Amino acid sequence: MTASSHESVGTADRLQLYAYLQPREHHRTYLAIMRLFTSTLLADLSAGEVASAMAAAEKAGTIESGEAALDNVIARLKQLVDWGNLVHGRRETIAASIAEFQHGSVRYQVSKLAVRVQRDVDELLRVPEGAREVSRELLPAIERGVAQLGGTLAEAVLAEGTNPASIAAKQARELLAEQVTTLFLQHTELASTVRDFYAYLGQVVTRHHLDGTELSGFRNLLVDYIQMVVEDVLRYTPTIATALVGFRRARAEMLRLLGGENVDLLGTTLVERARGRSEADWQELTDWFVDRPGRPSQVTALREATARAIGSLLAGVKRATAGGGPLPGRRAELIKLAGWFDQASGEESHTLYAAAFGLHSARHLNPAPEHDGDDEHTPWRDGPVTEVVVSVKSRGERAARGKPSKILDDPMTEHTLLGQARERDAQAAAAVAELTAASGSLGEATLSADATRVLCELLTLAMAQRDSDADSGSVADPIRGLALTLNPAPGESTKIRTAAGTLTLHNTSLAMSTEVKA
Repeated sequence: MTASSHESVGTADRLQLYAYLQPREHHRTYLAIMRLFTSTLLADLSAGEVASAMAAAEKAGTIESGEAALDNVIARLKQLVDWGNLVHGRRETIAASIAEFQHGSVRYQVSKLAVRVQRDVDELLRVPEGAREVSRELLPAIERGVAQLGGTLAEAVLAEGTNPASIAAKQARELLAEQVTTLFLQHTELASTVRDFYAYLGQVVTRHHLDGTELSGFRNLLVDYIQMVVEDVLRYTPTIATALVGFRRARAEMLRLLGGENVDLLGTTLVERARGRSEADWQELTDWFVDRPGRPSQVTALREATARAIGSLLAGVKRATAGGGPLPGRRAELIKLAGWFDQASGEESHTLYAAAFGLHSARHLNPAPEHDGDDEHTPWRDGPVTEVVVSVKSRGERAARGKPSKILDDPMTEHTLLGQARERDAQAAAAVAELTAASGSLGEATLSADATRVLCELLTLAMAQRDSDADSGSVADPIRGLALTLNPAPGESTKIRTAAGTLTLHNTSLAMSTEVKA
């Protein structure tokens, strides 16, 4: 098995860890079980203990009724083991009966990657819909951390050169590790908040209709908050970038001091190291602040995204505060109409729909077709949302405005199409030449696929000329220079060998000539 196949198998196994989160029949029970296992450290639970906890959840209404039954809990636990979220425990238990042994002897523990999945899920469910505050205070902290790191590294190198086993050398290495870990934790939090904030901005700049509260909030976001973020970035990042560039030569020595000890302590080289212990970590940190040829830094990308966001927000604020014009928005009218639909009865909704959109119910003479929706029992307001384009929301028009696009001259595509057409013409000419050469002895030749296609076209046209099997049929193709005649021949069969098999015409004789008169 190749390395790529090993990687694909590992990726598929890891993606199975998310299977219990899919909207399925028992996903609330799976979620409750995983929260139970990840709520404490080194959880080692039997099916009976999980069932007891699920009974409390069932009583509270967080899972479906009947899911706390022991048989159902055992089935859910086995499924989670198959997905890789849980593993079998190794702790031995003493059972008082056969039944207790069957249900309680198997214990379960949560896997390492499943803990991360559940932690990310719980964090995602707690995230509010609004903007996330950028941790601007981390920028000066990162600046101080990078500046202090050089002095700490020099002291650690000096102590290591004097006596590597001394207490001073050990304390210097620990201080260096502490500062590196703190630096990368601060940068990880800063980068995360920046990504989340600008992801929220991406949603904001696509809004076309803003009410008064949203307009005020986005104005403050535009004038105050974005300005503060950009000012802090411009103030601190040049110093950080200069320090990181000057620190490149000392990376190898620092990584040597940080490595080895922790790996030996855990007794394996497969341990997941803390950030800042590899060259790739430091390169990623440097690329966040420092531009490289052909690869701008994240700071540059942040400034460009800010400029685009400010322009889009200004356009949105201008559009929302225009107050009139020939094309006013119809958002308020649509919301009012939706309120009427929400309060109307079934019969009133049909009448309102016909009055608002001029679409009356259709009259069918055939029986009504089957329902083509996903669930006919789901109310329309709870069903899938249909996106309405801006032209319909603002102008009530579906037609696109403006001049039609120009037809671009594409010589490369034209040359390719002409080449394909010439190739098709050459194939057709070769097929006709092959049929012409075999016209006097079709029973002895083996026709290619292209020649067989031309022959079948002529056979189809000739058979269409026959009123019955006792009649003859003929067809002439003056362009290809071929003529084909089918004559009835009781008890005789005509066989034509082709690349795809043998074509047999029963009770029929076939004659082909190459002289066609116009």
